Amino acid sequence: MITTRRMLAPLRPAARMLTGSTYALLGFDALRAPGGRVDQAAGVLTTVRKVVPLPDDDEMVVRGNAAVQVAAGTLLALGIAPRLSALALAGSLVPTTLAGHAYWAIEDPAARKQQRIQFHKNMAMIGGLLFAALDEP
Repeated sequence: MITTRRMLAPLRPAARMLTGSTYALLGFDALRAPGGRVDQAAGVLTTVRKVVPLPDDDEMVVRGNAAVQVAAGTLLALGIAPRLSALALAGSLVPTTLAGHAYWAIEDPAARKQQRIQFHKNMAMIGGLLFAALDEP
């Protein structure tokens, strides 16, 4: 078991770098130019506001979520507080997934299929982040 851990140890920094940098870059893009993400998020934010006190400015909330992805993605990529940063990323990805890939609300079969694929891709990404949060140092 110890030998296996030693052999796999070099993979941890690479996995963190690959995963974290993706969130940092995508988050930076959303932070810089939230664009259509704001309209996509509106319905989910309205629902969430019934339970969680969020600011009324949808664009600010979208940018805030993007800022979490930039910060947590960078920290994960650098190996700083990897468990906490992975959990923050998983948390930020939940509303992103619900707002951006609500395939159940799409009528067109081709578009629905594409969004279902993207939804499940994001679910896999959340699963990977949860694995990262459970990873031993």
